[in-house]
Amino acid sequence: MKALLRIFRPSRKLALIIGGSALLAGVSGGAAVYVGKDRLLGDEESADGVACTDVNLVTIKKQDHVWVRKYIKTEPVDGMTRIKTALRVAQAVYEAQKPDLVQVVVLDENGPTLRSDIRGRAIGADVVYIAHPDKMVEGLDDKPYTARYYDGKASEQGLFYGERIELPDDRIAALNASLKDPADCIDPVAVASTKKESKPEAKEPEETSAEEQAAKDAAAPGEAAPAEAPPAKSGH
Repeated sequence: MKALLRIFRPSRKLALIIGGSALLAGVSGGAAVYVGKDRLLGDEESADGVACTDVNLVTIKKQDHVWVRKYIKTEPVDGMTRIKTALRVAQAVYEAQKPDLVQVVVLDENGPTLRSDIRGRAIGADVVYIAHPDKMVEGLDDKPYTARYYDGKASEQGLFYGERIELPDDRIAALNASLKDPADCIDPVAVASTKKESKPEAKEPEETSAEEQAAKDAAAPGEAAPAEAPPAKSGH
């Protein structure tokens, strides 16, 4: 379990699950700040966030626990939209797999895809969901959610700037309750596989022998072979 805790590290939960790992947000960020409700809830029309694409999925099974960490990428959007997207995907992953812990890491579409490069400001948002905190290992808080993000947009290299915002529990609950359609991201590998399977294979024309072709021509309607003319009568 010690090895498992070294992988997932948060605030105490964020320190255990996120903060101490080089893969997680906050390694190079400053102190987290809290924001008001008007900035937090955002536009109701974007309550579910935006479309996203899978980058990587890590499943850790240790003793009686299953922890899932999912990396996704989105188009350039604001920090709250990234959080909404991460919350939505966390719900979708939990509904599909029922793990003990789900972590969703949001990257920019131009950001890194190698796990060794996903750290610090490459992480635009980070959400951790624990369905049953009371069943988790000792040292984790009894909160089901933690969430934080950089409020600045990403650079051309996919690195995020601005303040690092850590959301209060009641704000996370409000955002989570506003989700209308918890849907997962698009899996580009599955999409490519589906397209390949649905593409019909071209069939080579079968060869036809001369005898078969003659029979087909004779049987074709309106193209019957002319009857032989009767023999001519003699003039006697």
